[in-house]
Formats: sequence, structure tokens, C-alpha cells
Amino acid sequence: MEPAPVEVTAAVLVHEGRLLGARRPEGKARGGLWELPGGKQEPGETLEACLARELREELGIEVAVGAPLCSVTHDYPDLRVRLHAFRCRWVSGELAPTEHDRLRWLGPDELGSVSWSPADRPIIARLRREGLDQ
Repeated sequence: MEPAPVEVTAAVLVHEGRLLGARRPEGKARGGLWELPGGKQEPGETLEACLARELREELGIEVAVGAPLCSVTHDYPDLRVRLHAFRCRWVSGELAPTEHDRLRWLGPDELGSVSWSPADRPIIARLRREGLDQ
């Protein structure tokens, strides 16, 4: 029997036509890879509340969580995740990352210029096909 996946959220945060990407620091699991910011759902928490909390804690910003984009299940060697991507709108705050060593606003033509974490790759592929503001 396969283990239940860890439920994880990801923000598709587009500002001025660019998508926010965050790089995991070396020394952490999947260090050096880029991901959409977000994090693990806590018991009793909705996915939307999880994403808003994670962006507050990890980036110092408040967002309005919008429509779900898609969900992806991925098996890493150490865990199985189900990644739920939501479109978000930046409401307030200044970016102050606590869990990532770099942040970057990526235009549509730059989405392939960084090495994305495997669970994020199908989401990025979809954004490349459909556009950032769909």
C-alpha cells in the first residue's frame, strides 16, 4: 500500500506579467532547485488557508488566494506529495524570504531558464502553454 501523499500548496503569483519563483537553499531537500512558493497543509486547515499562511510566514506578504489551477502528485525518493497550485494576487507586504535563498520574477520567456523541482515542472509546463495570466 502506497503512503498517503503530503498535501502541499503552491502559489502562482503573477505581478506585472512575471511569475514569482523561489530557490531552495543548498543543504535542504531539493536544494538549489526552484519552486513555486507555498508549503505543507496542517491538520484541519483548508488548502487556501494553508497557502495564505505559508506566504505570510515564508515571504512576509499577504495574498488573496484565487482559483485552483491544477494538482500534481509526485513521488520523491523520501516522500510523495500532492501539490495544489492556486492563482494568487499580492495584497500587501514586502518580500522578505525566510525559507528560500533567492527569489526571482520570471517572464514567460524565462520560465525555462531555471531548474524547477520535479513536482513543479508540470505546473510550469502548463503555464508556458497557457500563459501566465490565464
